[in-house]
Amino acid sequence: MSQVHVLDHPLIQHKLSLMRKTTTGPKEFRELLNEIAMLMAFEVTRDLPLKTIEIETPICRTQTKVIAGKKLAIVPILRAGLGMVDGIMNLVPTAKVGHIGLYRDPNTLEPVEYYCKLPSDAEEREILLVDPMLATGGSSSAAIGFLKKRNCFNIKLVCLIGAPEGVARIQKDHPDVDIFLAGLDDHLNDHGYIVPGLGDAGDRLFGTK
Repeated sequence: MSQVHVLDHPLIQHKLSLMRKTTTGPKEFRELLNEIAMLMAFEVTRDLPLKTIEIETPICRTQTKVIAGKKLAIVPILRAGLGMVDGIMNLVPTAKVGHIGLYRDPNTLEPVEYYCKLPSDAEEREILLVDPMLATGGSSSAAIGFLKKRNCFNIKLVCLIGAPEGVARIQKDHPDVDIFLAGLDDHLNDHGYIVPGLGDAGDRLFGTK
């Protein structure tokens, strides 16, 4: 079963509370999402492997640690996932970025891929799949499936807020994918919105309705 990590750092929780407020406008919303994504990246990358190298300091030669092993790729689910990319790249500027676009078929209600562009070496990288909201889990589960069809199996799902229903869907469909959240809320309402949530993250991020 995949693990669920709820990051309860005081700075993350404070900024998330500000994002939830109805009076928070698009500019502040974007800035807060960027900041939270950067703070979350510390925990998401905690298990990156290290190797020892030898360097020259102004005082002497010494052995020290640098990141080793697989490199990172950040893959936002369009469109709201775009708001989390810059914050993570502030910490990992060498990460490559892919994009996945999905829409829900009005007849079958199933997610349909309309765009997918990944780094050419994506299958060799650790992928951080990012999307602010994990509601029903349908889009995130489909996006993970699309990545696996392209031989990408080292995946972490990074979301701002999750609902228990979405977490359960990912754990059922993709038990090998760990989930990282800034908040795990109570439930979904009849319209599929997370409660208490923060509304539609994409609309609030870009100032649309």
